[in-house]
Formats: sequence, structure tokens, C-alpha cells
Amino acid sequence: MPEPEFSSAHILVIEDEAKLARFLETELAHKGYRVSVVGDGTAGLAAARDQNPDLVLLDWLLPGISGLEVCRQLRLMGNRVPVVLMTAGDEVADRVAGLDAGADDYVVKPFSLQELLARIRIYLQHPKRSSNGQLVFMDLTLDPVTRQATRGERQVELTAKEYDLLRYLMEHPRQVLSRQQILEHVWGYDFTGDSNIIEVYIRYLRLKIEGQGEKRLIQTVRGVGYVLRE
Repeated sequence: MPEPEFSSAHILVIEDEAKLARFLETELAHKGYRVSVVGDGTAGLAAARDQNPDLVLLDWLLPGISGLEVCRQLRLMGNRVPVVLMTAGDEVADRVAGLDAGADDYVVKPFSLQELLARIRIYLQHPKRSSNGQLVFMDLTLDPVTRQATRGERQVELTAKEYDLLRYLMEHPRQVLSRQQILEHVWGYDFTGDSNIIEVYIRYLRLKIEGQGEKRLIQTVRGVGYVLRE
């Protein structure tokens, strides 16, 4: 059955392995998505720029330019389309390289179709906002106007940098964010201080939003970074 809430979403598949590309095109179309398929990196970059897809499935190794370079170029253009890398490598260094290039997530070949579909659904969902513009995740709420956070009925007082970090996490729910991404978006591209600052502020946030026995929401992905998920 098609996924009704995403039936109009356009997914661009950049994959040079013809059999896998046909499989993805067939299965995604069966789920109700609009699908475009491109077989090399140069054409894929142009398609991602010109077709304005809702999500890109991007192979790491491509003719022309690599998937990593496609992703880097998209981000340099200011294009924030969700990108899921498809890679045969599962080393931590590979995952970090992909995330540092601007990818939102990755799947390791051979991957489960159900896992891939679940990831697609996550990235086609926009951050949940209440009617008054607040960011909401589970029982955690952040108000961009007052800069106040609440966990359930409990108000949480945040410093300016704690607020910036929590807002970045809440604007990208269930997405694994690398330490480099967090440094650049929360502390700035020109930050030259101790990179352990992230761990320090993650600990501060956890103490404030999880310190009274609440369920953990800020998860550590070892060797990569952090993710806000239940």
C-alpha cells in the first residue's frame, strides 16, 4: 500500500548499479513515491539541483564524481535536501566522512528495504511544531520566542549555548549529527576551542532535561556524534 502522507514526495536515486537502481525505483514507486534515477555523480548533482527532490538516495562510489563530492557540492550551494548515503563500508571513519560531507544518514549495503523505508519516512517528516511555533519532541518542548524549554510539566532553564544546542538537535530529530556538524552549526565555523566542549554541553543538557528520572532522549552514537530520538 502507498504511504499516504508522503505519496507526493519526490525521491532522487543516484546509483550506478543498474539492478539495485531498478529495484529501488520499483519498490519506492510501489510505496507511492515519485522516483527519478540517475546513474552517475555529475548528472546526479545536476538532477538534485534542478529537480528539487524531497530526498536523495546517494551511492558512495559513482562514475564521474563520488557521492561524497555530490553531497559536498550540494551543501556548498546551500541545498539542504535530506541525503541518505548508500555505502558498502561500515567503518567509523567512513560514517564520519559521510556525515562531515553533509549527509544526513547512511545505510550499509546490503541493506534491508524495510530499514531504508523507515529512514526515508523519518527524513520526509518535518520537525513537529505546535500551533504557536514551538518545537516538540515527545514530551520535550522548546519555545524559540521565549527560549524556554519544558519537559512534561517541568520548566527547564537553559543558558544561551544550551538553548542553541538543544534547538539544533530538535530541528533535526532522529538524525545522527556528527561532532563536526554540531561544532559548525552551534559554535560557528571559526570555532578554535576545545572540541570536548560538545561532550560538556551534552552532559549539561542531559542533567537538565533528564535529571529527574525522565527517559533519555539525547543518544550517543559512538565514534560519530549524537541524535535526538526516543
